Amino acid sequence: MPAHDSPHRPRNVLIADDNRDSAESLAQVLRFQGHQVRMVFDGQQALDEFNRTAADVVLLDIGMPKLSGIEVARLIRHTPQGRDTLLIAITGWGQQSDRSRTREAGFDHHLTKPVDLSLLTRLINGLPDPGTNQSLPAA
Repeated sequence: MPAHDSPHRPRNVLIADDNRDSAESLAQVLRFQGHQVRMVFDGQQALDEFNRTAADVVLLDIGMPKLSGIEVARLIRHTPQGRDTLLIAITGWGQQSDRSRTREAGFDHHLTKPVDLSLLTRLINGLPDPGTNQSLPAA
């Protein structure tokens, strides 16, 4: 959907994924939707960038170098600005134990790769999840 047709306000989105191609593809889609997007490629960069800019939405891969997405999520949730941030795990890890770990770390949703872009768009825009099993129950 072009940015000028979007009924939702643009979000400040941080993407953290050590797979640069994946991060860049996702960033391109989100920018097309009118969002401001920054990308980083490891967990420490994700935490540093969040502390600098306090994104509205953080999309975290779980298996990243330096700090895992789980560690980053926990650290973000312990900051005043991170309490209301929408945290979405975007990962190849989709077992129930992985979903439990992300829930316990403070993620709002757990999406498995390849990501359903329509679901991701609805989550970022704050629309109800239509019942897919790709996301966690609302916290």
